This record gives sequence, C-alpha cells and structure tokens, in this order.
Amino acid sequence: MEDIRMLVGKRIKSLRKQINISQEKLAFGANIDRTYLASVENGKRNISIINIERIALALGYTLADFFDSEEFKINLPADYLLVAEKFFDEKKYK
Repeated sequence: MEDIRMLVGKRIKSLRKQINISQEKLAFGANIDRTYLASVENGKRNISIINIERIALALGYTLADFFDSEEFKINLPADYLLVAEKFFDEKKYK
C-alpha cells in the first residue's frame, strides 16, 4: 500500500496539471509557500487537513471531491478483513 503522503501529493499534482497551472499560481491561490507545495507534491511533507482543503479549494474542488478518487480507495488484503470479522463476531457487534 502506497504512503498517504505520496497519494495526496500525486492527486494534487494531477489536478494541478489538468488545469494547467504552475505550482507558483496554485500556492498563491492556496495561500501557501511554493516550496512547501513542491514538497507536498513529492510526498515529503505530512500536510495538514487545513492545507489540503486550501489546495483543493484553490483547484476548484471540495474536500469530498478531492478525496473521491481511485487513488484513495483502499483494497484491504483478505487477512485484514478476516481478522476484523472475527473480532466483531466475538464481541457480538451487529
């Protein structure tokens, strides 16, 4: 499974390139530093949800739309699902 920082960075970069704007213009629109944006796009920063929202809005997306992407749909291995199922069965959660 890919690191969430890389997933967020790739999503930002992809959306930015789709509308053909520079990092500098996006950073200005989101009220963040361009070098910070570059490090986020490269997966090197642990970005806050506040800054993700700023960037999403500057790109013309809501936060919900930003995360509504195949990149964020996690396919858990069957082992994890079996462990969770067993836990809930034992605890009698329904």
